[in-house]
Amino acid sequence: MDALEALRAIVGEGHVLTGADAESALVDWRGRYHGRALALLRPESPDEVARLVRCCAQQRIGLVPQGGNTGLNGGATPDDSGKAIVVSLARMKAIRSVDVANDSIVVEAGCILQDVQRAAQAAGRLFALSLGSEGSCTIGGNLATNAGGTQVLRYGSMRELCLGLEVVTAQGEIWHGLRALRKDNTGYDLRDLFIGSEGTLGIITAATLKLFPLPAARMTALLALDSIEAAVAMLAQARAGFGASLTGFELISGDCLREVTQVFPQLQAPFAPETAALPWHVLIEVSDSESEQHARERFERVLGTATEKRLIHDAAIATSIAHSQALWHLRESIPLAEKSAGISIKHDISLPASVVADFVRDTGAALSAAFPGVRVVVFGHLGDGNLHYNVARGPLMDQASLLAHEAGINALVYERVHALGGSISAEHGIGQLKRELLPRYQDPVALDLMRTLKAALDPLGIMNPGKLLA
Repeated sequence: MDALEALRAIVGEGHVLTGADAESALVDWRGRYHGRALALLRPESPDEVARLVRCCAQQRIGLVPQGGNTGLNGGATPDDSGKAIVVSLARMKAIRSVDVANDSIVVEAGCILQDVQRAAQAAGRLFALSLGSEGSCTIGGNLATNAGGTQVLRYGSMRELCLGLEVVTAQGEIWHGLRALRKDNTGYDLRDLFIGSEGTLGIITAATLKLFPLPAARMTALLALDSIEAAVAMLAQARAGFGASLTGFELISGDCLREVTQVFPQLQAPFAPETAALPWHVLIEVSDSESEQHARERFERVLGTATEKRLIHDAAIATSIAHSQALWHLRESIPLAEKSAGISIKHDISLPASVVADFVRDTGAALSAAFPGVRVVVFGHLGDGNLHYNVARGPLMDQASLLAHEAGINALVYERVHALGGSISAEHGIGQLKRELLPRYQDPVALDLMRTLKAALDPLGIMNPGKLLA
């Protein structure tokens, strides 16, 4: 029996896709990576995943786990050898249980993030991960990349939001680690090995996730500012004024906002033209556990103080849920607007908030001097120091010229990030895109430990080959 026949016997004839039927799984969301594969498999249960892993281990076939295929670093795209299989978890999308008393939910890896949010809300609870791609990304992918999103400031990334995992190992065994405990001090934390490992150590098939009480009120506002320094100072003011209630603090450059409104004319900034033209904006959100009146009074008081200190030029405070959603839609539309303008050189970086202003100012000047004609596009989660620092072509530069400078642009940006104690990957992972860069910017002892773990847990090297570690 050849490999494909054996795999069909495990998952069924209709769930082993080849040729044009598998094509969409071979290209990443950005269209940067185009791979080939023996087939796309769609297992329905952890047992089927375990059986197909054992089959592939026997024949030394690589496995590339894939969720919603919304990643930005090529982590879920096979290489061009055509020797691996893509394992889609899309059929494994059950909400297995909701435990309101324990504030936890057990879901399968193929669950769409938005569906998990809705299941939590139906139970009177909040699942706090929120991403622009939440209508298509999956929990398995969120865990594999330790996704962050817009509410990390208050609730943490997926590592903090996960209590337990179910994982199929590289040997085709199932680790049943779904216990919904906040404290479990019984040895190595295996859960944290698999979260953020990008499918290189095993395939996550289910997770137990934390839930939270629904906030009594949410306040949202879009702020207009004169400088990046004012945005950083406003973050300190918001932390002091709101404490743990501060949920989101999103930085948006003026160029980003203008690009969104040009690409999507139905989305407009809630300011007069001269205010909308200011160089920086911040989307701020506060969740209050008391009452809407209490939230609004405190919100207006803190923003009023910031206005008196001239930290903000103007503020558009949402007056309804629909208004709040419209403000968030502006922020969440940035990646799509940017994509429509052509390929950009993306940098998902993390920095201490205290050095963000210096980094943005000095790196932008250095890029303009070294690569005339480029345009810097900056947005992201300033509240936790995560910037999406992207370099696009200006009106006088063509796409080929920009891409010809990619290595030099990356080196300039990452050297400055590294010098300031930052990270070259905040929430998107390493994948294929940054695999060769990791040895330059990761501590060598840490890199050796990672390789030791990879060799111990996946000695055949079949789990997501060619990703994360060179």
